[in-house]
Amino acid sequence: MGCSFERFGLNATERLRVDDGLENFRSRLDMKNDEKEYYPLIKTKIEELLNAKVSSVYLETTAHKKFTDKLKNQIRPERNIIFNFLKNVRPDITGFIKDSSDFIVIEFKKKKIELDDIYQTKKYRELFNAKFTFLISLEPIPTEIKRLDKTMNDQLLKAGLHWTFVFVLVQFDGQQGDFIEWYPENPFEKDVYWK
Repeated sequence: MGCSFERFGLNATERLRVDDGLENFRSRLDMKNDEKEYYPLIKTKIEELLNAKVSSVYLETTAHKKFTDKLKNQIRPERNIIFNFLKNVRPDITGFIKDSSDFIVIEFKKKKIELDDIYQTKKYRELFNAKFTFLISLEPIPTEIKRLDKTMNDQLLKAGLHWTFVFVLVQFDGQQGDFIEWYPENPFEKDVYWK
């Protein structure tokens, strides 16, 4: 590791914890880098679905780069403070519907969706006041998450103050290149979200 644990006074158990922590960090970093190969396909599929419902949409991959001026210009000046909280972490894909300036936030996970992933995505949703929020995974949507949402009277995935705001968990099939499960529902099949 290139580090003398003795110098820091760590015993064997503490050294194992440090090693485990570094390994978990490396694993998460590798996972995030592996995820980026899916961004173009997911971005294209969401654009196709959105373009069938609205006249024009703009999405950009924002996971590993700064927000473009085109995206920043859609934020009202009094809300520019949000970018102070998005310097080190940002949604994987961010955009807006051009006619309405309604924001879209997309977070992608190769692994099974966990509760922390939902709260991470909610943070992005709230900062952008996104009308459409998608947390997408290659794994099936966990039954435990669905049960928890029902136990919380559908508040876990509550998308905002207005009932037409959407926060959806989605399973993406990387082999087929398509979405195969939506929870709580597929918003592209409900006209109420597009009026």
